[in-house]
Amino acid sequence: MNTQLSENEGVLSIRRPDSRLLAHYFLRSLFTGPGFPFVFAYLCFRYNTLRYRFDEEGISMGWGALFHREVHLTYSRIQDIHLSSGVIERYLGLARIQIQTASGKAGAEMTIEGVLEFQEVRDFIYQRMRGLKDQPSAPTQAPLGHSTPYDDQQLVAALAEVTSTLRELRSLLEERSPRKQPTNE
Repeated sequence: MNTQLSENEGVLSIRRPDSRLLAHYFLRSLFTGPGFPFVFAYLCFRYNTLRYRFDEEGISMGWGALFHREVHLTYSRIQDIHLSSGVIERYLGLARIQIQTASGKAGAEMTIEGVLEFQEVRDFIYQRMRGLKDQPSAPTQAPLGHSTPYDDQQLVAALAEVTSTLRELRSLLEERSPRKQPTNE
């Protein structure tokens, strides 16, 4: 349990991408040929403004200064997580963590990149999203005039009573309306 706690603390402390992401951006920009200065300037600016925040509620990711963009996903909205990496990323020990929700977008809702502990982050997110889905939802405050949710024993008793009542009604209906016997002609 101590190792689990320390792994969680490690993930919760991630705020910025590793410097290897800048090297990846540089190498990726080289492949653009004459567009290198423009592409690398954009990616360098992205690297310098990229911030992550993992907390008990969800994940936040923000980047940009002039056109700041921020994405926040709660663990309960997350549907799937994928790890992907190209040749250069694998060489540098990096991978992208692509997080998908049920938003209807074809791609990932959020892509976390530049994190060396990508497997630990993926496991942490899976643990949080599964933990939220496995826990019974907390009873909510019922609106005025409505009853509160039943506990299990009350629910079983209520269903048994409904079943008994339905059987009685069925037998009464069968007594009142005799079934037509098939005629053989």
